[in-house]
Amino acid sequence: MPLRRLPIQISHEIKQALTDKLVPVVALESTIITHGLPFPKNVEMALSVEQTLRQNGAIPATCAFINGIPHIGLNHGQLQQLAESKATKVSRRDIGHVMANKLNGGTTIASTMILSHLAGIKVFSTGGLGGVHREGQLTMDVSADLTELGRTPVSVVCAGPKSILDIGLTMEYLETQGVYVGTYNEENEPNIEIPGFYCRKSGVLSPYSFKSFTEAASIIHNQNRLGLTSGNVFCIPPPKESALDSEYIAGIIDQANELAQVQGISGKQLTPFLLSQIAIQTQGKSVDCNLNLVYNNAKAGAEIGKELLALEKVCF
Repeated sequence: MPLRRLPIQISHEIKQALTDKLVPVVALESTIITHGLPFPKNVEMALSVEQTLRQNGAIPATCAFINGIPHIGLNHGQLQQLAESKATKVSRRDIGHVMANKLNGGTTIASTMILSHLAGIKVFSTGGLGGVHREGQLTMDVSADLTELGRTPVSVVCAGPKSILDIGLTMEYLETQGVYVGTYNEENEPNIEIPGFYCRKSGVLSPYSFKSFTEAASIIHNQNRLGLTSGNVFCIPPPKESALDSEYIAGIIDQANELAQVQGISGKQLTPFLLSQIAIQTQGKSVDCNLNLVYNNAKAGAEIGKELLALEKVCF
């Protein structure tokens, strides 16, 4: 279906950028606004991430549902409305429901990928990847982000799977879905590990590594040239100055998981519960780390977007 006939509101700036192909557009999700941080810190963070992308030569495309309408690119008033509202967390399964009931919704990685692909946006920057929860082989608690990566050709720039997950099983699941996963390896380490969101290392070897953002863009470009319909995951280790110790975080996560079992918390409520418990136990250090890695990933997303646009111009 032609884009103009889809029930999606795309900002004029983003439409123009996608048409002119002079400046890359990088997508942003919005569950970090609706479910990740309290008001007004969520608005401040959203504006700062958008500004980070602009300062690094890209145009931000924050995705969200406003009164049931999918939006790509929000103005300040819409960001404020989203941040203050009691919004729904929107993954693929929730889209029709949210639109039909004219609800506000924050987009997950999965739904942001869907909207991005419909608009023609190929690079998406976020914080951490969803995945297979611990004991996921028993509970079947697997994020829809992973299946979306297997069927939607949008590349996700992140700090690896969230530390609360079973990162090994997450890698196995992504392999089955045919999803490339690589870790930024500027220091050319021989056996680089997948970052674990708050931590630079997770104990799980990265399937691949890439040494430059040019290489990352080339991976996307060549996959797109073949018309493959799966996405990619580019993992950027969190900044050294704000990353947390792996063993320290592991102990806190174990305690939080035990508490969640006692309180019967599962499903969509589990991730925000665990992250809130980690924030409490680290006295806010995890939140600071989260914000820093989001900004760091935005910079990486902008660089990959610029390199990809340059490759596409050469082949046009």
